Amino acid sequence: MGKRKKSRELALQILYQIEMSEGDAEENFNLFWQHFNPSDELREFSEEIVKGVCQHREEIDTLIEKHSEHWRLKRMTIVDRNILRSAIFELMFCPDIPTKVILNEAIELGKKFSSEKSGSFVNGVLDKASHQLDRPLPSD
Repeated sequence: MGKRKKSRELALQILYQIEMSEGDAEENFNLFWQHFNPSDELREFSEEIVKGVCQHREEIDTLIEKHSEHWRLKRMTIVDRNILRSAIFELMFCPDIPTKVILNEAIELGKKFSSEKSGSFVNGVLDKASHQLDRPLPSD
């Protein structure tokens, strides 16, 4: 498994933990890292995602709600909501990562950690958001 892929999984787990515990990022990092001891490289990228999502959450959530037709954020599963938050963060603040990679990774996270329908839901929201952020998929 690629390092960024694993970092995204760790970030999703930490974001889930933050939302369930209603704690802050630092507390949850400490608790999470006590139980899992990934390499510094994995830790670094997953912390970048989590801190970025926490810092820009209002802006990210607004964008998600705008592009998720007939779905309020609170009605989404916690997993789907945090997959979308992570991917939107990457679309907004990680210009070195290709749009296609961000979308594919988010779809795979949805399939692995959520439901069978999650992949298409995540894809639909992220595709619309990427166009607004001027990061559409390149033409084939």
